[in-house]
Amino acid sequence: MIKITLPDGSVKEYEKGITPLDVAKSISEGLARNVISAKFNDKVVETASSLKEDGKLVLYTWSNPEGKKAFWHSSSHIIAQALEELYPGIKLTIGPAIENGFYYDVDFGEHSISEKDFPAIEQKALEIARGKHDFKMRSVSKKDALKFYKDQHNEYKVELIENLEDGTITFCDHDTFTDLCRGGHIPNTGIVKAIKIMNVAGAYWRGDENKTQLTRVYGISFPKQKELTEYLELLEEARKRDHRKLGKELELFTFSQKVGQGLPLWLPKGAALRERLENFLKSAQKKAGYEMVITPHIGQKELYVTSGHYDKYGEDSFQPIHTPKEDEEFLLKPMNCPHHCEIFNSKPLSYRELPKRFAEFGTVYRYEQSGELHGLTRVRGFTQDDAHIFCTPDQLHQEFINVIDLSLYVLGSLGFDNFIAQVSLRDPEKPEKYIGSIENWEKAEKAILNAAEEKNLNFVVEKGEAAFYGPKLDFMVKDALGRNWQLGTIQVDYNLPERFELTYKGSDNAEHRPVMIHRAPFGSMERFVALLLEHTGGNFPLWLTPDQAILLPVSEKHEKYAEKVLNSLENHEIRALVDVRNETVGKKIREAEMNKIPYMLIVGENEEEQNTISVRKHGGEDLGMLSIKEFANLVEKEISSTLKSF
Repeated sequence: MIKITLPDGSVKEYEKGITPLDVAKSISEGLARNVISAKFNDKVVETASSLKEDGKLVLYTWSNPEGKKAFWHSSSHIIAQALEELYPGIKLTIGPAIENGFYYDVDFGEHSISEKDFPAIEQKALEIARGKHDFKMRSVSKKDALKFYKDQHNEYKVELIENLEDGTITFCDHDTFTDLCRGGHIPNTGIVKAIKIMNVAGAYWRGDENKTQLTRVYGISFPKQKELTEYLELLEEARKRDHRKLGKELELFTFSQKVGQGLPLWLPKGAALRERLENFLKSAQKKAGYEMVITPHIGQKELYVTSGHYDKYGEDSFQPIHTPKEDEEFLLKPMNCPHHCEIFNSKPLSYRELPKRFAEFGTVYRYEQSGELHGLTRVRGFTQDDAHIFCTPDQLHQEFINVIDLSLYVLGSLGFDNFIAQVSLRDPEKPEKYIGSIENWEKAEKAILNAAEEKNLNFVVEKGEAAFYGPKLDFMVKDALGRNWQLGTIQVDYNLPERFELTYKGSDNAEHRPVMIHRAPFGSMERFVALLLEHTGGNFPLWLTPDQAILLPVSEKHEKYAEKVLNSLENHEIRALVDVRNETVGKKIREAEMNKIPYMLIVGENEEEQNTISVRKHGGEDLGMLSIKEFANLVEKEISSTLKSF
């Protein structure tokens, strides 16, 4: 008999050799019908694997990320078989699950594939799936594995196998198809009820541009056709909300090949929106005791060598700037924190002057690969709402709590109510990834966990996701389309103060080392605006939107009254403009709707006589005739309902 520990802590005894699927059946038939993947002692296993020792078993369904991973990886096998049957002689390479779906990299040789071929591939894949073929794993010797793929003239699989140790190689079979595979499959192909090829793209073998260019076939699959339909509808909505599309339509930002890839240009409306976001945070920071600082866009290479950023990020930075002076090198600033350390170091400080909270909207530069650039979400120059708190160890807990409060205020004011916190710790198995002593890491990790618990945050712990200099707490926000984004980060750092030899004089007159907290509630202004655009669909909160109202005169003779109303609105600090084009009011309303302007104010003869405005809300709601004072009160009330005081 063996003892199996389940996630709820219960322990059950079973005969040696029982499978995860049998364990599920012993719990309930309903669970057994839905189980599609499993982990035993933290290792992925098949649902039909024999369990021969005591251990912890986790069963996954479609609703679990691990279940989806197995589902999509299995689907990549089905697509690979379909491709082999439709395009004889192709060479398969790798086919992993990804965040949404899967891909398979294929050398098509003389064949070619385009969007018109997708329906035939999908049909063939569904035919295979309906066969309800079991996925079966088997161990293969290195010699036999090499022979199998050499006989198929597949040099890609041969290369993969040559880098594996004998005794660790496994194949997965289903129907007539065999693939080199580590495992992690659903029980059989019949569970896949809907499958879709999303697109194809070029991909170099092993990511090396000097090697063969393959065709990457992206796909996604579901256990129900209805879920595929809903997913495609969600994608269509995401396309409508694409921040690159909306940013152009709303005239917020642009890019120029002459300026350079990944370097956004903010247009007047976008610059004004950014300024409002900055002022919003500056106001809260001022109340929280932060001091604004400004640092240069470049720094001597030695600065980033000292901080450790050059060693960790040097390859992702722009090339050093060489000056006429021999051996003098500068770098475009990849991080603000080394500069803030030097500000702290600029004069002696005592414990009575701590904490020091330095804040800056600092622009940094990183040389992202051109293929990874994506609108505002992945750029080469971006502005962080950065701040660094230098405090005593005794102050660390309360300062961390205060930063959580500030982050929650930012998220709440911008409508991001659906989130979880992620506590990212170091991977104790890979100490080479981090700097600093184990003792300092343990203190920093404990501080974050204690703060997260005290604030009753809904949080998860992820090992191996820490920054190289310290653990962190990230806010993982779910947007209006259900997508997850990392937004805002707080990090505890004992290491940079060591590297920069930062000290303060304690109550004992001795020199002590401060603790450093890194924080950025927005993360970067560019990425945050992109997320906000897609989350709101361009319908920003009223306090933030570029134009809060537009005045629509019925005819030319009402333009003077419209200007008078505009002046009154400006006195109430309402951002508005007048549309004086020679167009019908109906057309002006349609265009104002497209431009996401929250309020349309129609002024004609009746309004002028009664000194009022006819108010129409974005989306079509008619609020009737209001006085300017009544409209101003309406705007103030709407803003105050979303923008709470800090």
